[in-house]
Amino acid sequence: MTIEKSRIFLSGLCLAFCAAAHAAAHAADWVPGSEDWANLPEIKRSKAALYLTPALAYDMKRQKPEQVALFDIRTRAEAMYVGWPGNADALVPFAEHPPAMADWDDKRHMYKLEQNPDFVLEIERRLAQMKLDKSAVIILICRSGDRSSKAADRLLAAGYSKVYSVAEGFEGDMAKEGPYADQRAVNGWKNTGLPWTYKLDKTKMYFPR
Repeated sequence: MTIEKSRIFLSGLCLAFCAAAHAAAHAADWVPGSEDWANLPEIKRSKAALYLTPALAYDMKRQKPEQVALFDIRTRAEAMYVGWPGNADALVPFAEHPPAMADWDDKRHMYKLEQNPDFVLEIERRLAQMKLDKSAVIILICRSGDRSSKAADRLLAAGYSKVYSVAEGFEGDMAKEGPYADQRAVNGWKNTGLPWTYKLDKTKMYFPR
């Protein structure tokens, strides 16, 4: 190997090593709003790996309102007390609190949620109303992106192929420091300034069948 080739080889090796070291150092760092989906926290990841920022979700729905389905999959209480996206097609809870909210989730510091057994059927019913099928573009939004990723997996298993999760959710991620520490004030639909409302449309609400 000539001296020049050796230099090129060593230079390339150095660049590769530095790139690998940088990737390893930042593998767990996801900057909300950066759209660096490869570094999403595991809890926000779906098998299809289809993600949107709130702004992109809003634009997709606004540009093709009859071809794109936007579903809020939070609980009925969340929609009622926290508000919901004004242009959502329906509220279809992926999970709900059991009656009387008698059980506590120590890990999440909240009342436990139970998966809604009617979730897939209700999605199918709502899509039929919109004259859409399983090939339609579906956008799911929850509080912060964890339930929507699980719901996307559930729909994928049921044969739906274009299910996007809003990775920041409706309320966004929690601030780690500053005056809003431990509050959902970092990103999300509401914090982005997108249209939302406390006024609920009964025809779009979920009622157990």
